[in-house]
Amino acid sequence: MTAPSASHQLLGQALMARLDELGRVSTDRERLNRQPYTAAHRQAIELVAGWMQAAGMATRVDAIGNLIGRYEGEDPAAPVVLIGSHLDTVVDAGRYDGALGVLAGVQAVAALHDAGERLPFPVEVVAFCDEEGVRFPTTFLGSKAICGTLDPKVLELQDQAGVTVGAALREFGGDPDALASIAYPPGSLRAFLEVHIEQGPVLEAEDRPLGIVTAIQGQSRLAVVLDGMAGHAGTVPMGHRRDALAGAAEIALLVERRCSATPDLVGTVGRLEVLPGAVNVIPGRAMLTLDIRSPSDLVRSQAVAELVQAIHGIAAARGLGCTVAREHDQPASVCAPGLQRVLAQAMRAEGVPVKYLPSGAGHDTMAMAAACPAAMLFVRCQGGISHNPLESMSLPDGDVALRVLLRALRLLALPKAKP
Repeated sequence: MTAPSASHQLLGQALMARLDELGRVSTDRERLNRQPYTAAHRQAIELVAGWMQAAGMATRVDAIGNLIGRYEGEDPAAPVVLIGSHLDTVVDAGRYDGALGVLAGVQAVAALHDAGERLPFPVEVVAFCDEEGVRFPTTFLGSKAICGTLDPKVLELQDQAGVTVGAALREFGGDPDALASIAYPPGSLRAFLEVHIEQGPVLEAEDRPLGIVTAIQGQSRLAVVLDGMAGHAGTVPMGHRRDALAGAAEIALLVERRCSATPDLVGTVGRLEVLPGAVNVIPGRAMLTLDIRSPSDLVRSQAVAELVQAIHGIAAARGLGCTVAREHDQPASVCAPGLQRVLAQAMRAEGVPVKYLPSGAGHDTMAMAAACPAAMLFVRCQGGISHNPLESMSLPDGDVALRVLLRALRLLALPKAKP
């Protein structure tokens, strides 16, 4: 790789320091947990907005809670190049998932601002309000709103405390009645770029700092509720039980077995809640979630259909009531070939060998692809670990990611560049 300049080294150091600072903004004291429309979310917005303003950007928070910083271009009316990711986290999260993409955008704009450089087009950095879908049973709230693809019915969805998206948004200072005003007009977005840790082991295994994402696999989320009969753990014989947890266990093993049998298909039972939850009571209700993913929409939809049928069969055989709700379906998404070429050119210019790879995780890029050409740059993470406080990346990798992002922006400024 080419040696970074002193100014770029300082940008990389600032990026890592800010990732550490943002990683301390949390609802919980002992772990990182930053859900949408909470006090921690508000604190994160205020912190990042200050950094955006210091980088020469004008900031705003839209009606759904996305933070957007705008760095004006030579032609303010030119279509915008948008850079960003999300501020929300999973529970007990790492510091880099989502935050890296937001702050890499801020630091890239800071480099332009410090050099007194304006590109032909405006650059905007967005911090989406909700990508993870942890608090509410939906994902990509912010990016779908920007694209104009958000179903207004999501405002009625509730978190585990019974608070709807609409009520939480209104309490946060947003405006559920103004969602239509958030969407960028057709043709006003030139490209979307997202820098993200890989969340997998490929780049580290091949000793590569960066990779270009070719496609993002589709995903389906289901919520299953099993109703049996609670009873005394000592007095109800095994053959007379309607044990909801036993049914849930059978379903979890079914998911593992079915997805293991098909290449490029993965399935996870990520949440399981059992009621009444007493050591001496047979579980009368079990609630579990399924997450099914594949780069092939056909493979994924066939697996989901088979699993739903089998789940109802398990419930019937055990005398359990059963409901299965489809909470989320996101088709697989191919990253824009033109933007992949721009990122590859930027990597080569910075002395970084080009590596292409798919993404097994979902990202805001999937939603943004509905509005404009969209692409992702992956950054190596230690051990491939993510959604975990052990999540880690290095300063040199962060530095080279910034250099490639800056180079890509300047390449897009060339007269013949086509995303």
